Amino acid sequence: MDRARPYVQLLLVCLYITLFFIVVMYFYGEQTKALQTENEGLQKQVNDLESRNSYLNEMPTEFKEKNGYDMWPGLEKTADRMVSESGGEFKKSWALYLAREANRYDMNPYLVYELLKVETGGTFDPTLVGPETKYGHAYGMAQFMTNTAPWIADMGDLPYKKELLFDPYYSMQLSLIYLDYLHHEYGNWNEALTAYHRGMGGLEQYKKENGHAKSWYAVEIQQKTKTHDAVAVAP
Repeated sequence: MDRARPYVQLLLVCLYITLFFIVVMYFYGEQTKALQTENEGLQKQVNDLESRNSYLNEMPTEFKEKNGYDMWPGLEKTADRMVSESGGEFKKSWALYLAREANRYDMNPYLVYELLKVETGGTFDPTLVGPETKYGHAYGMAQFMTNTAPWIADMGDLPYKKELLFDPYYSMQLSLIYLDYLHHEYGNWNEALTAYHRGMGGLEQYKKENGHAKSWYAVEIQQKTKTHDAVAVAP
């Protein structure tokens, strides 16, 4: 037994050393995975910042605006239709503001109107608080979350406070900035609208799962926008 003891001790030492290396390699592997995940997150932030910077650099110094007097009849007609179609839920002052601002972005005001209608379930409630998600709540008429709204406000040189998300004019302005940015980023409304609804990461996941960006959200808003356009050009 005494002769065997050194061998047993040596075996135990080998086992301890082996176990030590296994533990070290495990933690090293976990740290490596954590670093890879962190690097991927940082790279995504870099890509997002580059795309936002590209958008801001390509914006004209000043928006092209027609003479206000020439624009007014068209704005009035558009606003009246929004008020009528919403049963008065969408106020005339909101409609005039939206029609005017959408024109500055060269964007169809009915597209933004239909987006606001979907986001609020047709109520156009500027004080709306959306259901809780893992990212928090969405607020206001355009349903912005507090992790998205600040950098959109920054792109538009707007102030930011959470309370402002309940201001209908501020909410509409953020939606115009964000939609303009997304359309500039993707070049089409299917991707832009789906990204608005699901987030830019959610858009990529949706395309991966479905092979396209024609979500119900994007399709419904575009189809209803065309309905307004058809009425506008009807004799």
